[in-house]
Amino acid sequence: MADLVARFHRRPKWIRFGGLAVLGAIAGLGQAPTDLWFITVSAFALVFAIYPMAISARQSAFHLWAFGLGYFAFSLRWIIEPFLVDIARHGWMAPFALFLMGAGAALFWAIAGWLAARLAPRSVLMLALLLVGTEALRSLILTGFPWALIGHIWVSTHLAQLAAFGGPHLLSLVTVMAAMCVTSLADRTRIFGLVGLGTLVALSFVVRPGPMPLSSADLPIVRLVQPNAPQHQKWDPAFRDVFLNRMIQLSGQGEVPDLVVWPETAVPYLLNQIEDDLRLFSDAARGAPLVFGIQRRDPDRRAYNSLVVLGQGGAIESIYDKRHLVPFGEYIPGARLLGRLGATGLASNLGSGFTPGQQVGTLTLRGIGTAVPLICYEGIFAEEISYGSDRPRLLLLITNDAWFGKGAGPRQHLAQARLRAIEQALPMVRVANTGISAMIDAKGRITASLPLGVDGAIDAPLPPALPATVYSRTGDWPLLGLLGLLALICRLKRRRDSD
Repeated sequence: MADLVARFHRRPKWIRFGGLAVLGAIAGLGQAPTDLWFITVSAFALVFAIYPMAISARQSAFHLWAFGLGYFAFSLRWIIEPFLVDIARHGWMAPFALFLMGAGAALFWAIAGWLAARLAPRSVLMLALLLVGTEALRSLILTGFPWALIGHIWVSTHLAQLAAFGGPHLLSLVTVMAAMCVTSLADRTRIFGLVGLGTLVALSFVVRPGPMPLSSADLPIVRLVQPNAPQHQKWDPAFRDVFLNRMIQLSGQGEVPDLVVWPETAVPYLLNQIEDDLRLFSDAARGAPLVFGIQRRDPDRRAYNSLVVLGQGGAIESIYDKRHLVPFGEYIPGARLLGRLGATGLASNLGSGFTPGQQVGTLTLRGIGTAVPLICYEGIFAEEISYGSDRPRLLLLITNDAWFGKGAGPRQHLAQARLRAIEQALPMVRVANTGISAMIDAKGRITASLPLGVDGAIDAPLPPALPATVYSRTGDWPLLGLLGLLALICRLKRRRDSD
């Protein structure tokens, strides 16, 4: 291994860049839909073997940036799909968007490489800790983008249950520690690697969820309605009523459920325009509460991406406005500031984007209990799921993944939804426009689903909620504090060794 690493460092810069970028892309195979977590761990192990021989902090940053560029370009390949909806107008932007997203996310790993080389040169442990720390920073800075986190590779395994104790960043820490163990197998500390990997295997058996409970007759029945409206037809006047009528028909079939759920922006009109027609929707639900997504305007003409709970007779029981909007997709960053400076045409209107909602907490679903509402993008932020002292009954996520095609994007979004259920020990009702709609239990297991690219409805019992998890009570702070403490110890030890 040492000879191989030495030869790598003697290669020209462009060969090292290309090799690390390819290795990063290979590391991305651990993300959904491939879920090859062992390949990601092995790829990080190789990076950890290469890192100590970097001759400067600058070279360390360069190596980690190249590795990150390959990883994120591959993992976020679905980002080109929105630009292909109207390929004649926007298709040319797709490769630039993919490169910029990959390069921007990789900068966080480059910072980790640079800082590690400055604070504790050649310390793989310091690099591993800083990688987890910068992943946490990526989840927060500039409104955050915690997609394809290192720890997401474990969602399909028993180790995903560790998220109940430390959230997604604990899973990232497990990833880099596993990679360190693999790296150590090639040197004199292999005994520590064997012990570490053995501990990880044993831990996976300890935290594995028990058998899925049998359906109980007293569990509420939720009808998940998936219209399968392609994005290029969803708002087309020639098609939008076709999809709306499809949902109405699917909602009224079979026995009456306890709750009916439609996806994000299911109704292709402004709520203000159809308030007199809402009874048509509630009649389709036949007395059950109906949840659906729609856009609306308030009296000040501000636009919102909203979730509506509809009761009998078309009465609106609750409205939730999406709080965490997608930059550039749902609003123009800086528009509100520009509006205060006098550029009122850019300040939170339908032309430049939506206004973020202000409601925090839960909404009530008649006959079921309280739910934490989430709209699409909001489902990727573990740290933003909040509620009061009363524990809710479920997580309720409506989304429109039609923007992201039928490849990795919708499946990665579903994987993150499963992780939110584990972190909170709450079942999740997830309804997507084109799929994948799913009922997820409090251990993150899918109990019923509708696949991508089909229309239909499925009735699924709502699994029980479990007791509150450590993570739901404490959030990320204990783990971040532990990372800081370990990094400090690593730094002090390096200073002592160098004196």
